[in-house]
Amino acid sequence: MSEFERREVTQEGKDKLLKKLAYLKGPRQAEMAEKLNIARSYGDLSENAEWDAAKNEQAALAAEIADLENIIRNLVVVESVADSATTAGIGSVVEVEYLEDSEKETYTLTSALESDPMSGKISIESPVGKAIAGHEAGDTVTVLLPDDDHFQIRIVSVTHE
Repeated sequence: MSEFERREVTQEGKDKLLKKLAYLKGPRQAEMAEKLNIARSYGDLSENAEWDAAKNEQAALAAEIADLENIIRNLVVVESVADSATTAGIGSVVEVEYLEDSEKETYTLTSALESDPMSGKISIESPVGKAIAGHEAGDTVTVLLPDDDHFQIRIVSVTHE
């Protein structure tokens, strides 16, 4: 992500990122300081594998914190990107039916930063998310996959939390 790239996210998503940052800068950094102190107590730092590992872990933590701070700095909090109360967009809960096997699934459309497919939260940038964004209940849409394959789904309902 470029330094100035704006990312849309819900307030809930921003709050989760801020909570993660607080954890990394608080308890996680304290854990790292303790690891460094323990490794330092083992003696000669030039031949101390624990010290090297702890320093590498500290550097990775610092990079993760910097990346997360950059992401948070460039967030745009959105209520919903849906055009209307009946149109699917970020924050919408959408029930779809896969036409191939008549299986139904319910998804919450989120930003890429908030997606968690295992809990039904899919990114509006995912193939299914792209296909249903901007559509309404009753619409049949084609989902285009990266390998040029495709399938169709019907939007059963669109609600907003």
